[in-house]
Amino acid sequence: MKTSKLLLALFSAAGLAFAGGVSAAGTTMSKDAHDTAYKDAEAQYKANKAACSNLSGNAKDICMEDAKGKEKVAKAEADAAYKNTPKARENARMAHADATYNVAKEKCDDLSGNAKDVCVKEAKAAHVKAKADAKVDRVAADTQATSTDKVAAARKDASEDKRDADYKVAIEKCDSLSGSAKDACVSNAKTRYGKN
Repeated sequence: MKTSKLLLALFSAAGLAFAGGVSAAGTTMSKDAHDTAYKDAEAQYKANKAACSNLSGNAKDICMEDAKGKEKVAKAEADAAYKNTPKARENARMAHADATYNVAKEKCDDLSGNAKDVCVKEAKAAHVKAKADAKVDRVAADTQATSTDKVAAARKDASEDKRDADYKVAIEKCDSLSGSAKDACVSNAKTRYGKN
């Protein structure tokens, strides 16, 4: 019982701070602790939402996305601790990636033009990378020593997804240029990311 309460406290703190840590394999949370974590996440969301009411404009939008994300992460981490499965741990990491992405995207709204476009592409690239890493870890945990081919395939897919995301960022950065400088930038990006 003490372990459950300790885990609850740790996950609440980690989830609400977007720490993204998910329970280690072999550690589970009781149903009561899980339910309490959900209630705590909802209560914290209400408090965070109330704190956002003092803000306006994009600062308020960022605050609201942050509050929503923290609640989703805390709940997903509670699920991961309760279920203690590779899929539940992946879902918690995905929730963290989604929350981080949504906040980053909102922050991009403070920019304009190509700077905003690059900001959005960079946020999306980080999102793709985090989700790809979560999937690889889940596949590795699911197939513990049963199939190194599946893990290798998951890593290959993740690597391709990350490279594609980085390529999109590089191409977006080229849009701020013109003429031969833009052509050289696009050519370099294609060469660097194997898009020839």
